[in-house]
Amino acid sequence: MIELPRAAEPLIRSLSIAFTRPTFNRFVVLLVGALLASGRRTLTEVQWAVHGVVPGHFTSFHRVFSRARWSLWPLARALSGHVLRLVPVGEPVLVPMYDTVTRHSGPKVYGRGCHRDAVRSSHAITTVCWGHRWVVLAVLVKLPLISRRWALPVLCALYRPRDVAAKDGRRFRTPCEMAPALACVLMRWFPDRRFVFLGDGGFASFDLAKRIHRRGGTLVARFYDDASIYEPAPAWPPARPGHKGRKPVKGKALPRPGVASASQRGRRATIGWYGGRSRRVWLVDGEGVWYRSGRGIVPVRWVRVRDCEGTHRDEYLFSTDPSMTPERIAEAYTGRWSIETTFQECHAHLGLESPRCRVRDAVLRLTPCLLALYTLVALVFAEHVRLTGMKATRAITTTRPWYIKTEPTFIDALELARRLLREHLHATPPYETLLQNVSPHHREAVVHALKAVA
Repeated sequence: MIELPRAAEPLIRSLSIAFTRPTFNRFVVLLVGALLASGRRTLTEVQWAVHGVVPGHFTSFHRVFSRARWSLWPLARALSGHVLRLVPVGEPVLVPMYDTVTRHSGPKVYGRGCHRDAVRSSHAITTVCWGHRWVVLAVLVKLPLISRRWALPVLCALYRPRDVAAKDGRRFRTPCEMAPALACVLMRWFPDRRFVFLGDGGFASFDLAKRIHRRGGTLVARFYDDASIYEPAPAWPPARPGHKGRKPVKGKALPRPGVASASQRGRRATIGWYGGRSRRVWLVDGEGVWYRSGRGIVPVRWVRVRDCEGTHRDEYLFSTDPSMTPERIAEAYTGRWSIETTFQECHAHLGLESPRCRVRDAVLRLTPCLLALYTLVALVFAEHVRLTGMKATRAITTTRPWYIKTEPTFIDALELARRLLREHLHATPPYETLLQNVSPHHREAVVHALKAVA
């Protein structure tokens, strides 16, 4: 197996729980190749990035995703455990939940469907594309040397259209119905942590809020200005002779959020905003129970956020934890935007849409592994900074004279992981023979130039 850097070896070896030994050795080779490859992340390109370093026929590496017997669930659990170590004990774990579309057309591609492309659509124009729709849960963490929180993917599931679900004999579920299942898995794995799940308008569901609240979690998402809000049910006396009726579920009706916020001026506050900045806003809030006929109640605190600068429209938000302050609810919701940055960087630097697999197992495995690759790069970066005490000036490797960065970005973390891997690959016999006449001072420049030409 390929020798791994000190910052990466314990992390990657902990993932072996999901594989047999031969499959894990091939998986590590593909993992290193995916980090070193540039451009598309097809299995052919990934193998070519480490060509000549490991023995074995190329088809044995293709079978890792298409035929080998291993599960993503132990892999996700081990990876989630490493990510949660970056969140201090006692602090709530912020978990954005979102769905993203990866383009992949073809009549024989498993699970493909026609979906709305959120990146290329607007309020006036809707663009659709053929491909896969993934429901992703990530964890917001604070990495060393970086002020903005990063959203590290930990769980992922494929949305199956109705025809695909019927063909597989599965019950059709929308992305909003898939999210609580993933959230409950995360809460069952780590019962001692408090999770706050963050969703946009697509996850503003009563059933999602009720299920997460019953499991002990909290949901913060966009709300409705016409939601039915009531007072909690009054105290109910014990049964007595002549008494009829059942215990009430709710109390008196309260003004709906749109009506209540119109009659209140609210208060000014400075909260964390998109992009790690701060913004002055007007906040109006209320408390009650959210009621749906025949489906029960959920305690909520709703907030109307009005941007003082007028660049963003008014938003109604809610939390299933009434003890959360309006400022914390608004900051948690705006922090959800980091997962959009994660998707953009996965598309740009990790080739999220580049796999060309068609069979069922390969489709279900390859994209989650590419999303997990983003998490692995961030974890290796954090561990290397902890072990070496690296400063921000050394961690920034992609600066330009016209673009001065004050802190590292994901491309810097990716280049650091690549550099650590190349240092170990250069010690293997094929590369050692090739580079023995090149001085160490120029070795990295030569390898970088050869990689660019290839």
